[in-house]
Parts: sequence; structure tokens; C-alpha cells
Amino acid sequence: MRLVAQWRRIESELPSAWRDARISLTVDDPSKLPRAAALLGPANPGRSGDTLVLAAGRSGSGAGPEAVRRLLGRLDDERVTGTLTLVATSEQPDAAPAAVATLAAAWETALATLPADWSDLLCDLELVSTDYLQRAALLLSPLNPTRDPAKVAFRFRVARRFGYGASPQMVRRCLERADEDGIRGRVTILRALSDTHNVATQGPVWYLDGKPV
Repeated sequence: MRLVAQWRRIESELPSAWRDARISLTVDDPSKLPRAAALLGPANPGRSGDTLVLAAGRSGSGAGPEAVRRLLGRLDDERVTGTLTLVATSEQPDAAPAAVATLAAAWETALATLPADWSDLLCDLELVSTDYLQRAALLLSPLNPTRDPAKVAFRFRVARRFGYGASPQMVRRCLERADEDGIRGRVTILRALSDTHNVATQGPVWYLDGKPV
């Protein structure tokens, strides 16, 4: 089984409130161990004999789950095979069961706050981790997102009837795909206009910090 598939299986079996996890990698071919360590370098793995140990975490104490997946994918690409084993895990202290809103659900909630005649939106998707940036950019590509350099976020425009921007239905579908991929974040409507009529333009222009967006 490929290492990425092994990690996904381990992750699926972790408790819902898991905070940190330590995993070990035993490489089938010991001669490839130095290369495996180099490829896993961003996760700062430790070595014990012929085994590498690395930490994954949601609290910033280790590489994020998505980062671990990408690093293991590099090993898979170079045909470095082996066995992943969960060594230890810890949970969030005093974690109380709670329903976590999906991005798609958050989008529908945000739309419900708008007046009935809304026509154009400027929106923001702020991610909880930089680990999600590359994958989120791909999944949100139909929205033509732009990166917000001030934070871990993307901006995108929405046009309800016509003009420049994605349809609200397309936004929901892209956010559903992000939810399916385990991407977490917060959707915010930054600007909203109602009943606009485009005359020889593609839509309204907003200015943030003196720059058109």
C-alpha cells in the first residue's frame, strides 16, 4: 500500500478531537532511508535505527495533516516503500463534542444574511493553515481567486445575475469540493451591492487599501 494511502487510513482512525500524532516509517529498502529522511525534511523527522519518526499535528507542534500527505506523496513518487505505524496520539484538552460548520454550509449562512436584491459580492476564504493553500487554489480555480498577501486567504467575486464573478451556485460547489478534501477555514462576505446595472462594464470595482479589486 502506498504511503499516502496508509496515512489516510491512520488519519481516519484517529479520534475526532485528536491534536497531535507521532508516526513511524520503516522503509523496506534501508539503502533508501537517507533519501526518505531528506524528502521528509520539512517535517523534521527523527531517526531510530532504520526507522524514521515524525509528528503530525493540528496545534502547530508538528506538520499539518495535509503537509504530511504531500511529503509522503514525494516518497511514493520516488518509489520509496515502507510501513507507517501510529506510535502515539493526544487529544484536545477538554474537547467538547460540537458540530463544525462546513465551508459550504457557512456560505449558505452568509448568503442568508443578504438582502433579497443583492447582485454583486466580494468574498474572502481564510484558511486555518498554509498547508491548504496549494490545494485550495486548485479547487477554487473556477472562482478566479486572488491571494490576499496579508493573510492566509483568497478573495473572489460573485455575480448573481450577470457581470464579472462566479455564480453563487459555483461558489457552493467549489466549497463543497474543499470540504470533501478536508480543507478548513472561514468564508466572509467583505462587500455587497444590490440591484446593480452594468453599463459597458463587467461589473463594479471595489477599492481595498487604495487598490482596485
